[in-house]
Amino acid sequence: MGGLSKIMEDLPEGYGYVILTGVGSTFVNMWMGMNVAKARKQYEVAYPNMYSDNKVFNCIQRAHQNTLEGYPTFLMLLFVGGLQYPLTSAGAGTIYQLGRIAFAKGYSTGEPEKRRWGTFGYIGLLTMLGCSVGVAVRQLKLI
Repeated sequence: MGGLSKIMEDLPEGYGYVILTGVGSTFVNMWMGMNVAKARKQYEVAYPNMYSDNKVFNCIQRAHQNTLEGYPTFLMLLFVGGLQYPLTSAGAGTIYQLGRIAFAKGYSTGEPEKRRWGTFGYIGLLTMLGCSVGVAVRQLKLI
């Protein structure tokens, strides 16, 4: 228990917001997964099929899959950037997640071009990238 206490002491003030942003992203992913499950039932797409002849189902499935493909990058940038810039990283992570929701809602219409609704989320991702680079530069004492 002493090790965990030491880690908690060393985290910057406000890092809890970073953690809560990461936890919140779990709910976004679960929501997308539930959308896929509902669409499987609605469009009669049996497991283990990933796709079907139904364009709307495929768009719902791809929205979730695309989010999962970028999820490790999101989490790494969020948690690393938050070590030096916790409030900025948490805010940027929230913007990214809102972008993923807009992306999924647009894509799920069955009109793939509407996935662009979520493009603003990349502002959050790029901000977290900048924060993470800042942590690396600081740790390497390059500035």
